[in-house]
Amino acid sequence: MPAMRETKVKPVWSLEEFFRNSVSSAMARQGLSADDHTAYYVVNLLTLFARSEVLYDGSPEGRWLKPLALFLAEATEAPTEDERNFALQRIGDISLFIAGFFGEALARRQVDVDYYVRMGGSAYGSLSERVRGSMRGRIYTAVFAELASKFQDFVDVLTEVRDEARGNDDIDILRLYEVWLKTGSKRAERTLRRLGIEPNHALDAMSRH
Repeated sequence: MPAMRETKVKPVWSLEEFFRNSVSSAMARQGLSADDHTAYYVVNLLTLFARSEVLYDGSPEGRWLKPLALFLAEATEAPTEDERNFALQRIGDISLFIAGFFGEALARRQVDVDYYVRMGGSAYGSLSERVRGSMRGRIYTAVFAELASKFQDFVDVLTEVRDEARGNDDIDILRLYEVWLKTGSKRAERTLRRLGIEPNHALDAMSRH
């Protein structure tokens, strides 16, 4: 009888607990400090988006991931403040999740990870100003402001959570360098240096001549 291979699947009794531990560990490894409310917001975001019906929008043709440009249009044209804030929050949330978990796949798309970083950070920044002074803003003003100012740092955290969960050691060095050039990712920079590669913006400028 052949020996059974050791499984890499680990039982998770609580998805929220799994993400809380994963986010906390990734933040510690990357030296990222953040308010507890901000960290909890990110954990809650991951827990919610683990259910596809929360991430995707419904339509007669089926479920789809609505482009950020449509959310931005909805925010601009929204008749009420609540609807405008909801659209901005969706932009920030979806941008953070997509950039963190699917940044590599964006290399084959019309818009790359830096687009999501700009859109998400800007949306959270606008949202922090809009909720200021409201009852909701007593907590969320600081949360959205911190997500805006540390957006790329939290993208790095989510990327590390993804890598730890899937246990994939394969590294696309060229893609990693491209992500660093476009976003300034500290995680990408550290990984490149660990691989013996010194990131240098001057090399990118020379390659364009």
